Amino acid sequence: MAGFGLALFGTSASAERIKDLASVQGVRNNQLVGYGLVVGLDGSGDQTTQTPFTQQSIINMLAQLGTTLPTTQTLQLKNVAAVMVTANLPPFARVGQQIDVTVSSMGNAKSLRGGTLVMTPLKGADGQIYAQAQGNLLVGGAGAAAGGSKVVVNHLSAGRVVGGATVEREVPTALGQGPFIHYEMGTTDFGTTQRVVEVINRDIGPGTAQAVDGRLIRVAAPEDADLRVAFLGRIENLEVRPAKTIAKVIINPRTGSVVMNQTVTIESCAVAHGSLSVVISTEQKVSQPNTLAPGQTVTTTQSEIDIKQGGGSLIQLKAGVKLSDVVKAINALGAGPQDLLSILQSMKAAGALRAELEII
Repeated sequence: MAGFGLALFGTSASAERIKDLASVQGVRNNQLVGYGLVVGLDGSGDQTTQTPFTQQSIINMLAQLGTTLPTTQTLQLKNVAAVMVTANLPPFARVGQQIDVTVSSMGNAKSLRGGTLVMTPLKGADGQIYAQAQGNLLVGGAGAAAGGSKVVVNHLSAGRVVGGATVEREVPTALGQGPFIHYEMGTTDFGTTQRVVEVINRDIGPGTAQAVDGRLIRVAAPEDADLRVAFLGRIENLEVRPAKTIAKVIINPRTGSVVMNQTVTIESCAVAHGSLSVVISTEQKVSQPNTLAPGQTVTTTQSEIDIKQGGGSLIQLKAGVKLSDVVKAINALGAGPQDLLSILQSMKAAGALRAELEII
């Protein structure tokens, strides 16, 4: 089995801006979604007989434009595709502002390349229309098919319209309540939250900031809108040195990736690793008589089973070692992704891995 390399990336603790660690409560994006049609495709649209919703949408759209078709009409169109349109409405967005939208195929369209999104209303969670989207799609891919062969580069069933939606309704965003604003930390960490409070009080003045809990900070701010904006701009650029996070190992068994942070350590333990592989190969053989000889053609199946036992190795790991030693030891075992997952789980069960093990 090929060895699995676990890379080590050294990082040193450095100061970060408060805007990178926390956000102002209430200042957030809002998701918008809409259903629409993309037209102008080069024969790569939905097969309307297999996607009845596309056909019904076309009939409804034509009716709104003054062309009436019977609902029983069967349309054989290749240049139209039904799509879902999504967008993020940023905070403080004003009427007339343009935002980007993402367009994704819903049916069996082969490609949205070269298509044009027809005017599509975008609704929020409350069912109200907040933007209207329309424009030419930009699809970052290419594809071709002929004679049963097909070549596709990147993904052709989704694209973007840059500045393709115009905001039609504003979302009121309250910048704090009364004389206070609240900062929400990106993660719950009591140490980092306390450091943020200390930095604000040291730079602005004692008593300006107060920690409500491990994630929320209440800050006394000017009530005048102009002064409050300047005040927030000053705070968000203050630098804080975050506290060390908990020791954590993140494993993704689907991709075989393993990531550890700098605080991971291990206790004294011995790890033995050996691989066992079973390979079964089946081959069909045909036996037929010579020309004009009696008998008939016979097909036989011949199977071969090969069992390989990898050489096990025993490595001793001393207590209190750092991440670099953990990386070297695991790489020395020559473990594959699945083997590495088993080793780390066993070390955690044995109490030798001083870290939280998270599988995603």
